Amino acid sequence: MSEQDDVEREFDVRWADNAEHKEPSARARMLAARWKENPPEPVPFRGEPEHSGPRRSSWVSTAIVLGCVAAVILLLGYANFRTPY
Repeated sequence: MSEQDDVEREFDVRWADNAEHKEPSARARMLAARWKENPPEPVPFRGEPEHSGPRRSSWVSTAIVLGCVAAVILLLGYANFRTPY
């Protein structure tokens, strides 16, 4: 493509962005048509879901992750130590 094609395309994009009326997307048109005949029912506000158990503190989760990483490092080091060349 030449530079002139790029300039023309940029002009077209600017022209489209500055348009006074923009056509709604296909999904917006579909929902508007569907809701015209059958409007959605109001949904009550829902708070945060109740937790099934107590949450762990962040330092416990961090300790578990670091412990798992250390175990994997030790396991890989032991496997490399035992492997004959």
